[in-house]
Amino acid sequence: MVRPYFLNMTSLILKPSREKSLLRRHPWIFSGAVAHLDGNAGMGETVDILSATGDFLAKAAYSPNSSIRARAWGWLDTPVDADFLRLKLDTAIHRRASFAEINAYRLIHAESDGIPGLIVDKYDDVLVMQILTAGAEYWKETLADLLIELTGIKDIYERSDVEVRKLEGLEEKAGILRGNPPDKVEITEYGIRFTVDIAHGHKTGFYLDQRENRHLVGQFAKDRDVLNCFSYTGGFSIHATAGGAKSVMSIDSSGEALKLGAENAALNGQASSNHEWLEGDVFQELRKFRDSRRDFDMIILDPPKFAPTRSQVKKAARGYKDINLLAFKLLRPGGVLVTYSCSGGVDAPLFQKIVAGAALDAGVDAQIIRKLSQGTDHPVALNFPEGAYLKGLVCRKT
Repeated sequence: MVRPYFLNMTSLILKPSREKSLLRRHPWIFSGAVAHLDGNAGMGETVDILSATGDFLAKAAYSPNSSIRARAWGWLDTPVDADFLRLKLDTAIHRRASFAEINAYRLIHAESDGIPGLIVDKYDDVLVMQILTAGAEYWKETLADLLIELTGIKDIYERSDVEVRKLEGLEEKAGILRGNPPDKVEITEYGIRFTVDIAHGHKTGFYLDQRENRHLVGQFAKDRDVLNCFSYTGGFSIHATAGGAKSVMSIDSSGEALKLGAENAALNGQASSNHEWLEGDVFQELRKFRDSRRDFDMIILDPPKFAPTRSQVKKAARGYKDINLLAFKLLRPGGVLVTYSCSGGVDAPLFQKIVAGAALDAGVDAQIIRKLSQGTDHPVALNFPEGAYLKGLVCRKT
């Protein structure tokens, strides 16, 4: 559809033959695909995306400072306003109806729910918002009001204190957005209780994407000596103990996270003698275990992002290979390695290749017995494969 030009219409015109990804409904428009901006648009404002021949392609949020110059709100020529956003939010919330009996889950998952840059996690009666893009920032106050309207939850905390905002030309922000939320909230998953620090914890306070995987670890842990690396506040550790692990050692670089982990273990009535909490660098501690010939029946590796972007993949691959190689060496025969990558720049085939290389260099044989991903409240839109960021493997040393 070729549209007439109006004086008050701002359009982002693409270069010839650069509309293919948008025709496949991928929401990102990179700066290299843009010919020029016709009109004026501020950060986060809505622009029309037009092909070089003037065909309407999408409504998008403009981000002048980012290499992703615009992110599509939708592919229909309709206004982006409060009513538009209300429908988007309401649709995403209703898709989580099956989680109604769970008091902690992801409510809005950014591009995969059609709202680029908006993360909303529900922790009991508190919502935690994370705003990652210029478009979501532009509509932040409206989005907060709509979330209160649609959920009935009045307390909202913002955790937009993430470096990726700098790529959008945005400052990091954190603090109360609506109501009077507490700094810490208690949640329950599979009958296990956790205190979540929404004000100071990682991400929005907890790794909700690992909920189903934590439960799985508990099913594998019976009668095993378990090592949980990058343990944070002990999610995997406490599930492992609940599943009957003989002992659990948790390693993290944050003493505060480990302290909260120990408190979470006590919250669930788990004996302190079953847990060991070690503050240190995982790479160094694994080497110490190797040198002292200490071994385990089960090892969990859930490191932070080593490669947020593809440009960092080579360096990240070395890091992933090193920790997995050490883990294979520390596993007893028949032992289980549960290993993850949350790096967007490392896809599932590459991660499997890295882990296979680590086993080879460790001189061990291993089998993949499960492949894992993020929880079902973190959906992946088929038109946005980048949404599949969490990759996991359960490997058995043979």
